[in-house]
Amino acid sequence: MAVKIRLNRMGAKKNPFYRVVVADSRAPRDGRFIEILGNYDPSKQPAVVSLNEEKVLDWMNKGAQPTDTVKNLFSKQGIMAKFAESKKK
Repeated sequence: MAVKIRLNRMGAKKNPFYRVVVADSRAPRDGRFIEILGNYDPSKQPAVVSLNEEKVLDWMNKGAQPTDTVKNLFSKQGIMAKFAESKKK
């Protein structure tokens, strides 16, 4: 089973915010997920990103693959650098 860390769209029409979730890659975008890792609200200036770093790193160590957009969010938060450090040890 391929597990992805991806965005789950929430909110009203033309006013989206997103949950960062762990989901099976075969599940629909807004469908079933395994765990919520945080939130991302691009409508605010600057965009608000709140993540549970411990859960994110735990899932990535287990083999969950972030999507491109989520990988960019993680890089801006410094999580990808921490993950690379933990892999080197």
